[in-house]
Amino acid sequence: MNQTSRPRPAARAIIWHRSAWFESLQFVVLFGLLLALTIHGAQSMDYQWKWEKVPRYLYRVIDGELIWGPLMKGVFVTLDIAWKAGILAMLIGLATALLRLSGSIVGTALSWSYIEVIRNTPILVQVLVFYFIIAAVLGIPREWAGILCLAFYEGAFTAEIIRGAIVAVRKGQREASQSLGFPTVDMYRDIILPQAVPLMLPPLGGIVVNLVKHSAIVSVIAVFDLTTQARTVVSDTFMAFEIWLTTAALYLVMTIALSLVVAWLERRCKVH
Repeated sequence: MNQTSRPRPAARAIIWHRSAWFESLQFVVLFGLLLALTIHGAQSMDYQWKWEKVPRYLYRVIDGELIWGPLMKGVFVTLDIAWKAGILAMLIGLATALLRLSGSIVGTALSWSYIEVIRNTPILVQVLVFYFIIAAVLGIPREWAGILCLAFYEGAFTAEIIRGAIVAVRKGQREASQSLGFPTVDMYRDIILPQAVPLMLPPLGGIVVNLVKHSAIVSVIAVFDLTTQARTVVSDTFMAFEIWLTTAALYLVMTIALSLVVAWLERRCKVH
């Protein structure tokens, strides 16, 4: 029997489940330590906890009707911003990556300039410039200004991920398709991109998770996302610890859910 052979699928599944449980245990322990540290800090400040008032800012039931509180309304706005910006970021990243690989001097220069400018300037500065200058001139609504700015910001990183995955596809695949007379569009659509998707999927999952976290930056232009709603509630109630811990937990739920979906898609691609 070959001792260097790969583990069987059942053994790989057991290893994966053990690793997942161990990582989950590490996360629970770390979160517990951070929570205990927060509680200890609040007690040293003689802080009066008001957790019983937090649910009203998540939801209310009035006359049998469910009414979402400001924090949950902020969650819905955050998710709306994230999925719209995510789709636009993928399209911008794909176009930029193909433009950079096109061999055109102008296309390569434009795509390189866009990527370098976006990646080497703070996102806060980009949001302010985009909102107060570009959006004001073009008449773009506040929410769409935030969405477009996030899309262009993440699109620069997405472009490099897609370009790296395309370059990683074996050169012989491109040469074989060209020798068979495939047009460039068909070559990328039917041969190159299907092989590049499994390579780019894990880092693209990180882009999607980052979109949810980075969407908090739109609070500086008064878009009523989760961070803006939490800031408003804190200013009205002075329950800083309770509201910000609840807000962090809501972001955590969203990002973990997205990470699990991306992990499932990655496993599906590996199976196929």
